[in-house]
Amino acid sequence: MRRVLLAIAGLVFIAMPASAQTAEEIVAKYIKAVGGPEKIQAVKTLRRSGKFTGGGGFEAAIVEENKRSNMVRQEFSLQGLTAINAYDGKTGWKIEPWQGKKDPEPLGEEEMKQILEDSDFDGPLVNYQQKGNKVEFVGMEPVEGTDAFKLKLTLANGDVRYYYLDTDYYVPIKIDTKRMIRGAEREYETSLGDYKEVAGWYLPHSVEVNVKGSQNRQKVTYDKIEANVPIDDNRFHIPTPPAKTEPGAKPLDASEKLPQKKADEKKPPTKPGTKP
Repeated sequence: MRRVLLAIAGLVFIAMPASAQTAEEIVAKYIKAVGGPEKIQAVKTLRRSGKFTGGGGFEAAIVEENKRSNMVRQEFSLQGLTAINAYDGKTGWKIEPWQGKKDPEPLGEEEMKQILEDSDFDGPLVNYQQKGNKVEFVGMEPVEGTDAFKLKLTLANGDVRYYYLDTDYYVPIKIDTKRMIRGAEREYETSLGDYKEVAGWYLPHSVEVNVKGSQNRQKVTYDKIEANVPIDDNRFHIPTPPAKTEPGAKPLDASEKLPQKKADEKKPPTKPGTKP
């Protein structure tokens, strides 16, 4: 039984033998199936909110905000604390409050690599050639007993993913990814499902991830995905920590403040084009 529950209706594709289809044709049908390039490009911001379910059944609230171009902010709230990972198009940063940390700090190398991938607003298959990505059709492979198109995606940075697309709706239902974690390579399986329309763009509302061969699955279920909501750029920029006061220092009282200038003292000339 298919994992993917689709709300897509009225889409008609000309049947073609799998061997006759190229990677470019499959990707083009995927883009058409999820709404088409015009609908996708019309979306300028996305806010996803829902819950994360981890091993052992614990849950956390999550919010992810994306904004063109390539800005992302991810929040993970648990037991009254909220962790943040963010990228503003130039700088990646995080706040991890679990050990009393409140100030932002730079993302690590692997964290930075991950958030750069997450910042790709449209996903790596949309406009893949302009992004420097390469896609190859490598045949058919069953996913939970159902044949799927298997595409090999080589990202511009050299990383390789395998995408498995549903043969009826041409949407990704599974992604295999290899990633380096603390110096060791791990292979992940990501299952995508519950596609729903958001401003004319069909997006998965269910994402399940596990290390290949492990039964310890992590699932994200989005209760709501909003498009074109106003999101201030400052949410993606690294916040400036408040100025620290030296230990033992006291604020100046009135008697210690500097005297005001006398009224008859001359003020410096104002530069042209600046406010006085």
